[in-house]
Amino acid sequence: MSSRNNLSEDAKLHAKDAARRAQPWMERLARLGYATEGAVYALIGLLAAGAAFGTGGRATGQHGAFEVVAESPFGSVLLGLIAVGFLGYALWRSVQAIADPDKEGADVKALGKRVGYGVSAFVYAGLAFSAVGLILGTASDGRSPDDWTALLLSWPLGQLLVVSIGAAVVGVGLHELYQAYKAGFLEYLKLGEMGEKARKWTVRWGRLGISARGIVFGVVGMFLIRAALEYDPQQARGLGGALQTLAQQPVGPWLLGAVAFGLIAYGLFMLAVARYRRIPTGRVQ
Repeated sequence: MSSRNNLSEDAKLHAKDAARRAQPWMERLARLGYATEGAVYALIGLLAAGAAFGTGGRATGQHGAFEVVAESPFGSVLLGLIAVGFLGYALWRSVQAIADPDKEGADVKALGKRVGYGVSAFVYAGLAFSAVGLILGTASDGRSPDDWTALLLSWPLGQLLVVSIGAAVVGVGLHELYQAYKAGFLEYLKLGEMGEKARKWTVRWGRLGISARGIVFGVVGMFLIRAALEYDPQQARGLGGALQTLAQQPVGPWLLGAVAFGLIAYGLFMLAVARYRRIPTGRVQ
């Protein structure tokens, strides 16, 4: 019995020691992930601004941004950093979904957030592998939004499912707009370490950038609902498609330019988040 107790205590000590060693790496990967998301969104915004004002560029999403990076000097190295950053971000989102390090709670709102974190983890892991595929030359276009929509529409009750997903995406967009108005993101930042100027600009970038993301999510969600109601999967749009749709509207270049500026602001905001975000990976006693 004593031997078993000793083995159990040894196992606990090894687990605690492993957790202590993992904590700094978890925080570093999370911060790298936030910074990577910020850099990619800033690039998407710059490309969209170039398309809006005729200075070169295109309205595109993450995959299009990866292609631009791949064509640049040291493209493979930069894509490798993006892949590592997005894998770190996916891992952090997984931790948020499973372990609730931010102590969101267990009410409906908190559970919704955690489900969103899980979806985000899946999306960013896919983006990381897409970046790796470009490095290795094995990347393919993969499934586009209309491909996924067509697949879902082929399922029993698929039309209802796509409408529900579209409504959820619109809801996320509206929530982003609300968060931008309330500056709810401040509760996750280490405000005590921020100077007055840093805090002021972080609030400005956050409000503008999150508002731009909310608009894009709203457009994506509305097109999903339209695709379901018309039973036409080609109506579905991703981030790049949403930006292209904005460009096609009346005063489209100005509308696209405004959203592009917002996405650049979001990129700057995420760089600030990478520096000041509280990363409560836990403390082992």
